[in-house]
Amino acid sequence: MFDRYDTGEQAILVHIFFSQDKDMEDLQEFESLVSSAGVEALHVITGSRKAPHPKYFVGEGKAEEIAQAVKTSGASVVLFDHALSPAQERNLESLCQCRVIDRTGLILDIFAQRARTHEGKLQVELAQLRHLATRLVRGWTHLERQKGGIGMRGPGETQLETDRRLLRNRITLILSRLERVEKQREQGRRARNRADVPTVSLVGYTNAGKSTLFNRLTQAEVYVADQLFATLDPTLRRIEVGDVGDTVLADTVGFIRHLPHDLVAAFKATLQETREATLLLHIVDASDSRGQENIAAVDTVLAEIEANDVPVLLIMNKIDMLDDFVARIDRDEDNLPVRVWLSAETGEGIPLLFQALTERLSGEIAQHELRLPPQAGRLRSRFYQLQAIEKEWIEDDGSVGLLVRLPLIDWRRLCKQENELVDYLV
Repeated sequence: MFDRYDTGEQAILVHIFFSQDKDMEDLQEFESLVSSAGVEALHVITGSRKAPHPKYFVGEGKAEEIAQAVKTSGASVVLFDHALSPAQERNLESLCQCRVIDRTGLILDIFAQRARTHEGKLQVELAQLRHLATRLVRGWTHLERQKGGIGMRGPGETQLETDRRLLRNRITLILSRLERVEKQREQGRRARNRADVPTVSLVGYTNAGKSTLFNRLTQAEVYVADQLFATLDPTLRRIEVGDVGDTVLADTVGFIRHLPHDLVAAFKATLQETREATLLLHIVDASDSRGQENIAAVDTVLAEIEANDVPVLLIMNKIDMLDDFVARIDRDEDNLPVRVWLSAETGEGIPLLFQALTERLSGEIAQHELRLPPQAGRLRSRFYQLQAIEKEWIEDDGSVGLLVRLPLIDWRRLCKQENELVDYLV
């Protein structure tokens, strides 16, 4: 049903520059996308235009050049680094006599290859169906009524309507299933909020090293590869952060420039982890010359999913690929960590990240001296559960002296739950 191609297929790549300065970085990213999809690029055709051509997207001469390249090389698919209209795709396919897939179709296919969980597969299928719904007409040109004749009087429009109805039904079914998944996730988030467990979500441009850092922090074995969109399914793990305690770390799908809107919509349940997070770790490839542009691209998607109000800590990763660079923390005028330079690959700077997490998550720390009577043993055990006791001693009258240190938010919650606590303050 979908424009799938087999791994190992050979393709002609097309990239058109629409600005005065020919930015080859965009072309390199497109080639990385193609490589991630498991497709061999035989030939890259580039060109410049002021605006897309309504019929072929490229000019007629360039379209003929693409068709000739397909014929000469024997390629089975043409991949465009642009969003094509259904009519442009159809016209190009007719001219080249092979399949033509645009950037959105390519990204959807990579996602389909990477999906592992039931939820991930549903989300990819939803995005594919929404994309396919605009391109149905192309599949039924052999059943058009106008042709007439014996054997040709087919239910062209009827078949098209049937397909549209089947698509609508399938989309409705997937949406209802994803709604159930979202409710389950919501229950998990509510439980974590009740227990006051902070959630830290990793976000960043694709291939910035999010999963490598996730594995380094959690000793998990999430799939890692030097390719775009290696991670698709969200993974949650608990980590221990000093002065904060249990913290949930979430690894999420990477972002990319011009991420298809269908994908952003389909992955809303997954990206909810990002929207509801206590803190975002925005992972940036420090060795990438387009670091600032990648940060801007991620910020755009964060705004699109309404997560731009969540506090952010920038993680400048891959310092092992920079010359003589030492891990460090950059701070703002209030002495709060705003940027951590580290290498997830070698582990350099990881202790600094935990230090920054402690400072950003714990907020103010409450430190108090208490004197508990012998009958307040339950309260003493509560402090032990919170791992808040710095020092303990026995007074002459048999009471227990405690020096406690814990996040201010925990102290306030404990004061509400244990009314007599303030009476034991020294």
